[in-house]
Amino acid sequence: MNRRMIGLALGALLVSLNIPAQAQQTGKIFRIGFLDPSTASGSAVLVDAFRQELSKLAWMEGKNIAIEYRFAEQKRDRLPELAADLVRLKVHLIVVVATPAALATKKATTTIPVVMATAADPVGVDLVASLARPGGNITGNSALSPELNSKRLEILKDVVPNLARVGFLLPLGSVTENFQLTEIRPAALALKIELEELKTQPNPKDLERAFQTAKQKQVGAIMTTSNRPFFAERKSIVELAVKHRLPAIYFQKKFVDEGGLMSYGADFDDLYRRAAGYVDKILKGAKPADLPVQQATKFEFIINLKAAKEIGLRIPVSVLERANKVIK
Repeated sequence: MNRRMIGLALGALLVSLNIPAQAQQTGKIFRIGFLDPSTASGSAVLVDAFRQELSKLAWMEGKNIAIEYRFAEQKRDRLPELAADLVRLKVHLIVVVATPAALATKKATTTIPVVMATAADPVGVDLVASLARPGGNITGNSALSPELNSKRLEILKDVVPNLARVGFLLPLGSVTENFQLTEIRPAALALKIELEELKTQPNPKDLERAFQTAKQKQVGAIMTTSNRPFFAERKSIVELAVKHRLPAIYFQKKFVDEGGLMSYGADFDDLYRRAAGYVDKILKGAKPADLPVQQATKFEFIINLKAAKEIGLRIPVSVLERANKVIK
């Protein structure tokens, strides 16, 4: 009787700790693939948010999960081979960052569950059948990236006096380039802003050339596409904007953390935490086809007054009042 009571008490304790049942019973370690088109250093802050959330859900690296990280180091042509490598390892699940990695993984497997940490337009690029019913082995988060470019352009118009021309940084060979251009071109036309499309490789040398072109074209401000390669090079981009005294708005708050002027976009930390939630459900038996794709729900508008002062820009009070956070 005493042994039975002890056993029941231990079982209750395990449930209260929310330790995954399958891992409890078998001691099994689940292998998770993680595919990112950018760099390990550039993605570190977001990967940390993902891992911390997994830990809160009782998934511990070295105890019940092992994560196989693959970074394409800004070389998108490597994504298919890296996706195939994860498939050969027979991982139980693959987490993908951004649309190019998701597309490469979709070609590599139709059976291994795939979780999108972020993707710009999963329905538009045929990753899923619909947001409500993904229908295959892929689910996760949509960051609403193309739709937010128009809002960023509006903010620039409100901040920069007599703004007539905006430089729009685009990575060469991006699969989401057309979606983002389709969204922002009509917005620029409506705002009577000329859009100067600056196609560049995401490295410091080519970015410097792009900014020099921007100055030659007499652009009054800078934007970037919502793109992983640019996120990884955020420090270089921010430094170049300051060097050339160009007001800029970015798609992610981490740019402002590096000294950038403004950011407006989805909270990527939240998206990575939600990706961990998908991993938790799938490893516990849920099927991706039954888990709706979630759109971003948390958005942040951040202004850095220190950066504004550095380039001699005065931010109107009406704009400051709209910000979620103002750095003084």
